[in-house]
Amino acid sequence: MGLSAEQIKQGLDAVAAREPGIARALERTGYPEPRIRDRGHVTMMRTIVGQQVSVAAAASMWRKFEEFAGTDPDPARVLAADFDTLRACGLSRQKQGYMRSLCELVAEGALDFHALPVDDEEAIEQLTRIKGIGRWSAEIYLLFAEGRADIWPAGDLAVQAGLAKLLDLPERPSEKRTRELAEVWRPHRGATAIFTWHCYNNPAL
Repeated sequence: MGLSAEQIKQGLDAVAAREPGIARALERTGYPEPRIRDRGHVTMMRTIVGQQVSVAAAASMWRKFEEFAGTDPDPARVLAADFDTLRACGLSRQKQGYMRSLCELVAEGALDFHALPVDDEEAIEQLTRIKGIGRWSAEIYLLFAEGRADIWPAGDLAVQAGLAKLLDLPERPSEKRTRELAEVWRPHRGATAIFTWHCYNNPAL
């Protein structure tokens, strides 16, 4: 479960008290809506399906995958499927490799989505053991599915562009600079990240 509307409001109010640019934008745009996904391996399966394809293509692929595996896909069932069965769902060889990596870790008990480490960096390290899942995907999962309040996906281009707009920067900051700028907003960087997406292409700004 992601951050609630009240958690987002409290986090942004705390950051806005320290950062005039965010306070000004908040007055113009209002608070962003929560972004919530379900906790568990199914959400990560959807992440894999959606990588590097359009929203429409991902939705079509997921429908086919659900027709085969059900709405709560059992990792063991996926592991037992052959290449052609998964290919019929739209999964490329690469996506099948990622999906099998995820399912193997869950089936073996090496990855428990309902008992990830409390420490954010340790949780990211566990999630990135899944083949094809990088830091950004792990951070998005922890923010939207677990509602971790201080997740800051600094590598996200929209976060960087939104931050440039909010802070009136001359150009989009690098990932390193994006991390540096947000240090003073701990422990409310998750709400701030959601706000940067809210502001990225907002006509009110």
